[in-house]
Amino acid sequence: MIFVFSILLLQIHHSHSLNCSSQKFTGNRLYDQCNDLPQLSSYLHWTYDSSNSSLKIAFVAPPAKSDGWVSWAINPKAPAMIGSQALIAYKVDGKMTVKTFNVSSNKIAPSKIAYEVSDMEAENSNETMTIFATIALPTTMTKINQVWQVGSAVVNGTPAAHAMQTENLKSTGTLDLSMKAQNTSSNTSSNTSSHSGGVSSTLRNINGISIFSIFSGFWFLFG
Repeated sequence: MIFVFSILLLQIHHSHSLNCSSQKFTGNRLYDQCNDLPQLSSYLHWTYDSSNSSLKIAFVAPPAKSDGWVSWAINPKAPAMIGSQALIAYKVDGKMTVKTFNVSSNKIAPSKIAYEVSDMEAENSNETMTIFATIALPTTMTKINQVWQVGSAVVNGTPAAHAMQTENLKSTGTLDLSMKAQNTSSNTSSNTSSHSGGVSSTLRNINGISIFSIFSGFWFLFG
């Protein structure tokens, strides 16, 4: 029983750690907000500075395959991939890079986008890729349509098409830039899930199985 209970505690710790508020970055990078995005095991950390309308972001996601790519984008017209102004991170000659793409069709190539972007950097660690960037936005933009995506391959230096699974097609949402800074992840749209609760909520439900049922099983086995 002690052995089984120890495994349960490890599962609780692992599940509790899988949220944006537990993530740390190199260079002591800090952000006011973070969101556990609802698709593709992705996370967005961000700080919006209203004094100069700049958005500083760190987007974290695992590529579909180790030599694949990850992307975070703003679409000024709709929460959709076509028309999005994207940042895409991938490997070139074994080294991480991040480039801007104006996604005007299904065929893409590196290009200038509608927003000025600075401090672009990409990292690859622990089977995830991270995009860092600062984006200058119009002063009138208080909400943005965000789109994120992952792919499995890069062909001739260009990200290849992503899969068309449900999670790939639903990886969109709205980011409310007017939200006040918090220390935990926040819900910024109906399509963006947030992390809340903690160990107590994890205890109540682990992978859909109630803790009461688990301990009832212990009592049946060892009682």
